[in-house]
Amino acid sequence: MTKAYRTGTALVLGLALAAATGQTASAKPANAAQAAEAKEILKKSVGFRTVEGQGQVPAYAAYLASVLKAAGYADSDIEMTPMGETATLIATLKGTTREKPIVLLGHMDVVEAKAADWTRDPFTAVEEGGYVFGRGAEDNKYDVTMMVATMARLKKEGFSPKRDIVLALSGDEETSMTTTRALAQKFKGAEMALNGDGGGGLLNEAGKPLFYGLQAGEKSYADFEVAITDAGGHSSAPTPTNPIYRLAKALDRLGAYKFPNQANELTKASLTAASKQVGGELGAAMARYAANPGDSAAAEIIASKSEYVGQIRTTCVATMVSGGHAQNALPQRATANVNCRIFPGTSIDAIKTELTKVMADSSAKITVLDDPTASDASPLRPDVMNAVTKAVRARYPGIAVTPSMSAGATDSLHFRAQGVPSYGVASLFMRAEDGFAHGLNERVPVDTIGDALGQWHSVLTDLASK
Repeated sequence: MTKAYRTGTALVLGLALAAATGQTASAKPANAAQAAEAKEILKKSVGFRTVEGQGQVPAYAAYLASVLKAAGYADSDIEMTPMGETATLIATLKGTTREKPIVLLGHMDVVEAKAADWTRDPFTAVEEGGYVFGRGAEDNKYDVTMMVATMARLKKEGFSPKRDIVLALSGDEETSMTTTRALAQKFKGAEMALNGDGGGGLLNEAGKPLFYGLQAGEKSYADFEVAITDAGGHSSAPTPTNPIYRLAKALDRLGAYKFPNQANELTKASLTAASKQVGGELGAAMARYAANPGDSAAAEIIASKSEYVGQIRTTCVATMVSGGHAQNALPQRATANVNCRIFPGTSIDAIKTELTKVMADSSAKITVLDDPTASDASPLRPDVMNAVTKAVRARYPGIAVTPSMSAGATDSLHFRAQGVPSYGVASLFMRAEDGFAHGLNERVPVDTIGDALGQWHSVLTDLASK
């Protein structure tokens, strides 16, 4: 859903830390035929209108399963499970031992796109000017395609991993994540999850590489309804208990509140990386805070920039308000939606308790909406950092590789909540101006496909052999 190169904070935070130095490139890049086959899979994938309510996810899952079966996977290696109008798809390349499996994550569903608003039909893939256009081309059918094509390639090559490699594709990541929860529960004992819907590389305007961001954490998303009620009455007889005024005061207190400063292994690494590129007072503050999260002065400098405040603390902000029932009546009810992006490792209930204290109105009823899930950041495992760095540097020698924390949720959220270390390791490199996920005229560059296949091949053969 959210990739590092499309997130302003992660973009800046992903500029400098070169992990696992001294790696030698040994990836097997895809040949022209393999790249052409992957491109056709991507184009056919766009043609499935896997939008909520359209019932097309099972058909798309069946198509991807057919690609894998054609590569030699047995029916018993593939499991498609309908869930309402959507589905999950699981495919397993069996290992030679009973070691914990590596799970590959991606999602088959996409957000809606109205044909009238697009230059081209969003659900008919068009190759033009070096790009494949279509809804989901970037989010997330590009890396779903690369993972499926790589699983097929490994089967054809006769690769025997030490541990199972399990492709686990969800069908409603863009909405309720019901299928994601089911997959996370099923594979809660996995060694790790590698997510094609997180991380990724950024190219400059000329197409030269800037950095690769490896997503090792994401902030938890939660909405809270704050409701204040009153008996109301005639507007000609105002009372001191007007819910609109009381809600306004409570929101004002929230607006002035600063959640406690926090840090973890991931944000320390990211801030250290960014400090070298940002420079000046802000860069110096980043370096000081990474070295000493108790440096409140450094924290205030970082927090003064809206694009960075979320990297050092939880943020909660009022996003919607509603109140009253008639122009000539005292309001009987006033409500606000408070949207929180919660620092990894902090529970939803802890934030609800903190909101109650901050808003300081005992009559306010605070309700958690939509059963959100919280998770912690994943450890920066050397085996993952080494394998990804080697694979990415086979494409772009010397490129900086850095951990990043995303503000948006992906399937990794529910795997981390089950205790499975999860890493966004997407193979897509793009220019910032080409990123149109969830927007009009979504597109991906064609000339990246061969190298993307090589990246997945390298990462999987490295990690699944350990």
